Amino acid sequence: MSRRRHTPEQIITALREAEVGLARGKTVRMVIRELGISEQTY
Repeated sequence: MSRRRHTPEQIITALREAEVGLARGKTVRMVIRELGISEQTY
């Protein structure tokens, strides 16, 4: 099974969502769980 690569647009969208979540007081752990990525990836 090959690894799925994200497009630059998908990465930018995820980073924006993470920034909004952090600004609203969520922890990094909560944000990455919602985005479905690992802490190392973030």
